[in-house]
Amino acid sequence: MAPGSRLGPDAGEAVVLYLGDWSMWLLLITLAITSVSRRLKRPQLISIRRMAGLFAFACVALHFLSYLTFLVTFDWPLIVEDLTDRRYITVGFAALLLLLPLALTSTRGWQRRLGKRWKRLHRLIYLIVLLGLVHVFWLTKDGYAQPMLMLAIFSLLMLERFLPRLRPGYQSAN
Repeated sequence: MAPGSRLGPDAGEAVVLYLGDWSMWLLLITLAITSVSRRLKRPQLISIRRMAGLFAFACVALHFLSYLTFLVTFDWPLIVEDLTDRRYITVGFAALLLLLPLALTSTRGWQRRLGKRWKRLHRLIYLIVLLGLVHVFWLTKDGYAQPMLMLAIFSLLMLERFLPRLRPGYQSAN
């Protein structure tokens, strides 16, 4: 068996897709940590959320870097063309750009410096995951089972977060 043949005829594309899948799963896991912590009454689980988020960012960055390396070979005119002509790439790139400040401000020092604005900034994760899901759906040509599962998980996580706010007498923790 030739090296790389397990990845199929286009090994570069396989790497990009693999990293993209893991990026979405890690983003969803990061969101799920809050819900699991709350449901299991285990606040100590929150301490791993930052690490999970940084792993997700690293995976997204590797996904983008592998796209630049394997699919467009750092051909800048082709990259610009992809960004303007392929809306799934535009949306994915927007998600990456929005994720960057979250990764950069994930330390306790930034949390102190930004105060309440830190929490507001980090709520961008909901939009980022939504953009990531749009990226996945627009990219998928067939077999929507995995994107639908991701969407279902994201929807459940959002319902778990925002349904209590609709109850009379809801008091925000902020």
